[in-house]
Amino acid sequence: MTALVFLDSEFPAGRVADATIPQLSVLDQGVTRGDGVFESALYTGSVVRKIDAHLARLRVSAATCDLVIPEEAVWRAAINTAIEAFDAVIPCDEAVVKLIATRGNEGNNSGTCWVTVSQAPALGRAQRESGIDVILLDRGYDSTVAERSPWLLMGAKTLSYAVNMAALRHAKKNGADDVIFISSDDIVLEGPTSTVLLAHRDGTAKRLITPTLETGILPGTTQGAIFEAAQAAGWELGYGPLTPAHLMDAEGVWLVSSVRLLTPVNSIDRTTINRDAQLHAELTAMVNAIG
Repeated sequence: MTALVFLDSEFPAGRVADATIPQLSVLDQGVTRGDGVFESALYTGSVVRKIDAHLARLRVSAATCDLVIPEEAVWRAAINTAIEAFDAVIPCDEAVVKLIATRGNEGNNSGTCWVTVSQAPALGRAQRESGIDVILLDRGYDSTVAERSPWLLMGAKTLSYAVNMAALRHAKKNGADDVIFISSDDIVLEGPTSTVLLAHRDGTAKRLITPTLETGILPGTTQGAIFEAAQAAGWELGYGPLTPAHLMDAEGVWLVSSVRLLTPVNSIDRTTINRDAQLHAELTAMVNAIG
């Protein structure tokens, strides 16, 4: 079951709609061109986790795309309405809240915006403990492209995910679960739907590292929350640039995202890598405490 609520000026709390029947115009540019932005948040324990961060990133993505979207209060009202509709039918431990905004039909002055709430995939929850096998794939551009080519919309969470999904299908065809993209100049970027984290231990000192945003990757809301918690716990923090060799030498590597949360990497390109159980347990505790 999926709860669906459209942001509609005539309905201050959002317009509830039936997700099982057609609702979107075939002329909507979100469909015809992937011209839009979105966010995915986890709803658990009666809380939408990191909702402030998700709404802030949605605003940044929209601004990067020159897309006008409703005010934050309008989104919050629609989110609440969608959650109420979902909980009334199928309450569950975890659900995915998606916020989507498109440019609307060509020639229109306003876009199309909606919120969905649906049950979270069971596989993602299982992989938090089982871990995943990943392969490295060339993203097709170098690590300086964001600075010189702003029209590529690097760092914006757009609806244009065809390449990301193709990368995941390619991974599965090759016996892997997921992908870590690298640039053409051999710099670690991100996963198709996740941020890369790695950790090092030096005696009692612990260091958490993520790729630098200057490569044009999407700023991770979960990565940001983990970094805040890790810093408060006395960990050192670092921001790339990273190469594949850094991944292979780490005490642990994780792909993190808002829905799958903290997922340990078991192998890279069929080579088993370190997986420090204590570091994983500490980071998992930090993730579980995120509001």
